[in-house]
Amino acid sequence: MRVLGFKDYVHHLHEGTYPAWVKVTVGAMVLKVRALAGRIERETDPVKQNRLIAQQNKLLAYVGGLGVAVSTSDKQLMGKLHSS
Repeated sequence: MRVLGFKDYVHHLHEGTYPAWVKVTVGAMVLKVRALAGRIERETDPVKQNRLIAQQNKLLAYVGGLGVAVSTSDKQLMGKLHSS
């Protein structure tokens, strides 16, 4: 059995790639999540904090859904998330 060097390993590695729109969408959502985290920390009103947390959770759910849809190649789920 031959031991693969790093170059050989990387050459033989075939990982799925994400469509460009997924990368851009997730990147934008991550920036929004981070901005919301800052707003949540600065907010003193608990009701407003809860609303911001709800927005943040919604974005995180979309990011998770995109990850599942892409990894399973679920075209129907991808279509629903793309239209959102």
